Amino acid sequence: MPAPIALVPLPRSAEWTAAAPFVVGADTVVVVGPTPAETALGELATELLSRVTGHRLRAVQDPGAGAAIRFRLVPGGRSEAYTLTVGADGVLVEAGDPDGLAHGLSTLRQVLAQTGTELPAGRIEDAPRFAWRGLSVDIARHFFGPAELRRVVELMADHKLNVLHLHLSDDQGWRIDLPSHPELAELSGASAVDGDPGGFLTGGDYRELVAFAAVRGIRVVPEVDVPGHVNAALHAVPELTPDGTAADVYTGIEVGFSKLAADLPATEPFLRDVFRDLAALTPGEYLHIGGDEVLTMEPAEYARLIDMAARAVRDTGKKVVGWQEIATTPLEPGTVVQFWDPREDVTPFVEAARAGAQLLMSPGSKAYLDMQYHEGFPLGLHWAGYVALRDSYDWEPTTLIEGLPADAVIGVEAAVWTETLRTMDDLTTMLLPRLAAVAEVAWTDGDRRDWDDFAGRVAAQAGDWRARGIVFHPAEPVEWPR
Repeated sequence: MPAPIALVPLPRSAEWTAAAPFVVGADTVVVVGPTPAETALGELATELLSRVTGHRLRAVQDPGAGAAIRFRLVPGGRSEAYTLTVGADGVLVEAGDPDGLAHGLSTLRQVLAQTGTELPAGRIEDAPRFAWRGLSVDIARHFFGPAELRRVVELMADHKLNVLHLHLSDDQGWRIDLPSHPELAELSGASAVDGDPGGFLTGGDYRELVAFAAVRGIRVVPEVDVPGHVNAALHAVPELTPDGTAADVYTGIEVGFSKLAADLPATEPFLRDVFRDLAALTPGEYLHIGGDEVLTMEPAEYARLIDMAARAVRDTGKKVVGWQEIATTPLEPGTVVQFWDPREDVTPFVEAARAGAQLLMSPGSKAYLDMQYHEGFPLGLHWAGYVALRDSYDWEPTTLIEGLPADAVIGVEAAVWTETLRTMDDLTTMLLPRLAAVAEVAWTDGDRRDWDDFAGRVAAQAGDWRARGIVFHPAEPVEWPR
């Protein structure tokens, strides 16, 4: 029998046999169907597999091709599920949708990263546990541009995550150019924490990122955070301030001091403009309204502003996502509440779920990947505690909130905030290997997860990360290969 392949996240089943392997060679072709989605997947497959095997592969649509890696859409089946079958005469990846084929490709690439050109014979049957498996990336505190975000998307695809949640605005900067308010990017796009360089995404940048992610089975959920975390907006649009005076640029990292005002005539039109523009740029189902850490506002005004923002989103035909604080206000069924602070009273979240809301689990003490690994770590903060690799792995999303029905949990999302992160190496150091841990929590059924087993499998990814120039932290207590 061949040596076991170390896959992360752990698939539902993987059976390897002693039959002859399939060897990828110079004559191997990638066979895909004729639809635009399949054609795009074929281009991605040839790029990824050529890079990992060293052979220049090409994509064809001839089902009679010889030594081939075939990607085939089959009717029915669960969304994002796939099967991968390897025999001496070829490889077959089957799925009911293009996202499933993309996940099968990720698995195939991960196997080849460990074996070179030889694929052991066998069969993998796989499907995700949760429908929402995300990563929230803060590009407001420090700006990460299109090239860096594409690298983040590639890491997400490696781990079968399917939602890139972009935190596009905060007190320190505004990171998306919107046609209704070009002054937001023009005036508040250049600032960042500590006076570091800023930047923003053009509409074209954003659309290209959405397309790049979609081929890899990932949708983008944009967040404009209101009614707090709005100093950058108040700087660019002084009509949003009670006295009509533009707020000063802010480059610190404190929270909770900025806010919109419900009674100002400019507020509701501003919210409608911003979310209408975001909806026009975003093909997915969801827009994120933020809603967190509004520390100097009365509850009644907060509820009015959340309602304004939510109605602005719903009027575009999108669904609402917000941080956990929105659960203290009346919510429409289907709203997604993102749980992040386990220190707070959980009663509103249980009540929101009973009223039809869904809970997205992002506990700071487990899934906030900007938290320091341990005391004295040179990057990150620790207000939610120190988050070791095992902390990011050993938790169960459906039991985090006592009294919450398990079926109210829509999924799991990691988050990385960038107050202290300036470079791509900083970002990947904090993400890896903990992103792999959270991804397995999101993908793999809880009764199949085992820390010791995961520790061995995640260590086996180190060679691939190093070969690709990805900086990561060799977190304890895993025994990492040199």
